[in-house]
Amino acid sequence: MRVALTGASGIIGGAVARALTAAGHRVTPLGRAQGWHLGHPAPLAGQDALIHCALAHAPGRYRGGEGDDPAAFIAANLDGTRALFDQAAQQGLGRVLFLSSRAVHDGHPAGMRLPDDLPPRPTSLYGRVKAEAEAHLARLPLSGCAIRATGVYGPGPAHKWRSLFADYRAGHPVAPRVATEVHVDDLAQALILLLAHPAPPPTLNCSDLILDRHDLLGMVRDLTGCPHPPPPRADPDPLRLPDCAALTALGWHPGGVALLSRTLPALLRD
Repeated sequence: MRVALTGASGIIGGAVARALTAAGHRVTPLGRAQGWHLGHPAPLAGQDALIHCALAHAPGRYRGGEGDDPAAFIAANLDGTRALFDQAAQQGLGRVLFLSSRAVHDGHPAGMRLPDDLPPRPTSLYGRVKAEAEAHLARLPLSGCAIRATGVYGPGPAHKWRSLFADYRAGHPVAPRVATEVHVDDLAQALILLLAHPAPPPTLNCSDLILDRHDLLGMVRDLTGCPHPPPPRADPDPLRLPDCAALTALGWHPGGVALLSRTLPALLRD
């Protein structure tokens, strides 16, 4: 299958590109390295599918990623995404997969389990942009699916825990926190499965671990010999837990703690 991939130069897009190639697909990468930006027409002619991972945002920030320019954030990430999906429909692409976010559910009650078809209730501009892009995709005459990913971790010089690890190893205070996470390669494999699905649902959750900083930094301590104690455990009860039964039924098997353990040495070197 010929697949156009936006955000191909990012951590997630790079992992998706590698997974697509390994699965035998032909990838047309679209990102900064190729001179393409959200809001610009994309070279979709001749493509069979589109996977949209690109997001224009302040470095290291998703919620709050608009920085001090919310209008530009909306123009790129909502208007640009709508135009991209419209273009995919006009070009007759058979499948569009959109990387959405658990942020669409931030307004639901704490401790709630999140089914795949739960209507969004965002509280941030980031979540609202994702939710409105999902809705636009669902209205188009094509086969589309928005995958609502939880926090994504994986190797790379800009990995999400770089500053956390540096603060911990330097003995700086680290606030307790627990969150849901998924490895970037597991997210990529979920997208590969959805490419082959005959009729994917409009929205699907993608999450793996419930991860407490106490445990994560305890693993860092064991690997590095760091003398500092990890922060206390956080209360997991307020977590909104994505239900991923539909992805599991497709044959998705995330790596869990074993994959986290294998990934940590690379994260600590980056």
